[in-house]
Amino acid sequence: MDPTLPLTRRIFLQQGVTLASLVATVPWFLEKSALGMLGPNMHLSSQSGVPQERILVVVQLGGGNDGLNTIVPYGADEYYRQRPQLGIAAPGSNNGALELDRAIGIGLHPNLTGFKELLDGGKLAIVQGVGYPNPNRSHFASMDIWHTATTQGRGNGWIGRYVDNACNGSPQADAEIAIGRTAPLAMFGDLHKPVSFENAKLFQWTGKELPTQLEGSYEATNRAGALTGVAAGSQAAFLMRTALDAQLSSDRIRGAMDKTPLVSYPNSQLSLQLKAIGAMIRDQMRTRVYYASIGGFDTHGGQAGAHGNLMRQVGDSLLAFQKDLEAQGNDTRVVTMVFSEFGRRVKQNASGGTDHGTAAPMFLMGSGVHAGVHGKHPSLGDLDQGDLKFTCDFRSVYASVLENWMGAPAKKILGGAYPTMKLLRA
Repeated sequence: MDPTLPLTRRIFLQQGVTLASLVATVPWFLEKSALGMLGPNMHLSSQSGVPQERILVVVQLGGGNDGLNTIVPYGADEYYRQRPQLGIAAPGSNNGALELDRAIGIGLHPNLTGFKELLDGGKLAIVQGVGYPNPNRSHFASMDIWHTATTQGRGNGWIGRYVDNACNGSPQADAEIAIGRTAPLAMFGDLHKPVSFENAKLFQWTGKELPTQLEGSYEATNRAGALTGVAAGSQAAFLMRTALDAQLSSDRIRGAMDKTPLVSYPNSQLSLQLKAIGAMIRDQMRTRVYYASIGGFDTHGGQAGAHGNLMRQVGDSLLAFQKDLEAQGNDTRVVTMVFSEFGRRVKQNASGGTDHGTAAPMFLMGSGVHAGVHGKHPSLGDLDQGDLKFTCDFRSVYASVLENWMGAPAKKILGGAYPTMKLLRA
């Protein structure tokens, strides 16, 4: 699209959910943008050189995923000394780990068969020991650190800053969509605010549930295509038109999700979110970043069964999502990044669980990743007051995704220079 074209109703209709988010952000939009941006020089543009066709999907494991029982260091005797009940047996044993690297003695949780299939197919990269200096074991503070990409956990979100940068100062609200009741801090920039919804069926005008005579009047106005009593080309006409067009964006999202997916998804919370994201990608929406999340990883007690169920959900859901993208022919366009705000302590507690810890693995999935295990597993013989020492700063993973996948200046977005890793094919 020519970046010099003025932003018109036709362009808005082509931009998917651009208008839908305006309904949720009217106060911000009116206060900070409307009068200054609705003149004849408003443009929708992107920086040259940014790969517009590429998509990032972020999956958040909320609560602090136990990295040691996700990537199992079965070759370390200390692992079993610290976890006499929670330790997962070596490959070949009953319900033992799935082999990753026999030479160094690491394996996958036995329920991560989906990850094993992805890894064997060259579609999964595992990054070991990810964390940050002076770790914070508060869920809220640590999540803010991950979302803002600052060790103070202050400011706007790193994804929001990316979108601000990629769209060169012109709001493109369909650039980022979160599935959930609220959008994460990571997606809020100075200019951009994400679209978020929990259920596509609820992403519509609530007046549809009211008497039919009200719905009829609303629909007649909404579908009219013209407004009477408002000067053509005025700012009032533009604002009214964009508000009306939000319904069309809602129609598109719900229409995309009404289509039967090309593959079968398991029935789980995360799977339903990924199925929705897959439907929007299949519908060729212009969204650059999607965000999904699953909770339950705060396993202070009774961890073995609960964590095992979560591992199955995560592995099976992501495998189905990747297969869906492949069936669509979109797998080369999408990379999925999986993270949690921190790992768990090395030693199990008296309740059969683990407490808040530090470093944990991250995962990147897609046809564009350099598959395999990256980095060193944190040492179990050199701990920091009972916690793992991180071996990879999470902002190096972010920098790798920004530079090598999204084509964006990581230093500008992250506020500092972090070494990139060979995780992705440029």
